[in-house]
Amino acid sequence: MIADRHIFITGGAGFLGTALCRVLADGNRITVFDNMARDALTASGLAGHPNVTVRRGDLLEPGAIRDNLPADVDIVVHMAAVAGVDNVLRDPVTTLEVNMIGTYNLLRTIDDAGLTTRLERLVAFSTSEVFGVEAFRVSEISTMTIEPLGEARWGYALSKLASEHLVHAFVQGRGLRGVVVRPFNIYGPGQVGEGAIQIFVKQALAGGPITVHGDGDQIRSWCYVDDMIDGIVRCMVVPAAVGQVFNLGNPRGTVTTLGLARMVRDQTGGGAMIQHVPQPYVDVDVRVPNIAKARDLLGFEPAVELDDGLARTIEGFRSEK
Repeated sequence: MIADRHIFITGGAGFLGTALCRVLADGNRITVFDNMARDALTASGLAGHPNVTVRRGDLLEPGAIRDNLPADVDIVVHMAAVAGVDNVLRDPVTTLEVNMIGTYNLLRTIDDAGLTTRLERLVAFSTSEVFGVEAFRVSEISTMTIEPLGEARWGYALSKLASEHLVHAFVQGRGLRGVVVRPFNIYGPGQVGEGAIQIFVKQALAGGPITVHGDGDQIRSWCYVDDMIDGIVRCMVVPAAVGQVFNLGNPRGTVTTLGLARMVRDQTGGGAMIQHVPQPYVDVDVRVPNIAKARDLLGFEPAVELDDGLARTIEGFRSEK
């Protein structure tokens, strides 16, 4: 476990950042840097934790990063990004700017402040979408497919791949102890933003219908938030992680979207109707990770099975009503 560290988390007010704060706040100082567009932190009560400082700011403003980056920072976790298909389609320009220029601004600010080689670790978030439409048991060295120009979704994937290259450039050229994470479909109680499980659960708890895009034959591997946080923490402390990229997810949580909707329906009481609606955007057909590298180098092993994780998630959203 990490203790007595000052941790700077960009995008720390989001669902995953809030979950990370929950695990680390009691034994560390945490500075959250976020524009608060997706705010799970306030409702969690962690914004008032004595070890958590919230700074509102934007990665596209280098001065804001400079003014809020602690001089005594030990670890940086870079989660801030424009993500979620609806957001990406709505504003593809900002998506590219935040994910590429924002990442560069953060890395440049760290370097200009003389912190690059002093940092114990920088953990940067990419995406499983770098693998394109079909990602079946993909490893970290699997081919990353750049899909056709003109689809905003693939602009998002490209922007995250570019951010990976930026991090690795600073690893190789500046001595940064950087790590890149490619998360696969995270879910859990308190999730904000997009995500099929939270949408399905909320729809079912409201009496339905549960809306499934297309036939629902898309395949996903779902990773419970606690397991994802365990993987992130390991990236923050395991020496062998430096300079590496890791797939983090749970291959055992693999199910079709229709199968997932049926699981949610059944676990919430079975009364909600499942409704198929037109697919409004280009989609990923298959997304299943190979996590052998994370197992070998990090000791990462997801522990929460999909049935159990769904039960916890449903109970969490039910308690919010």
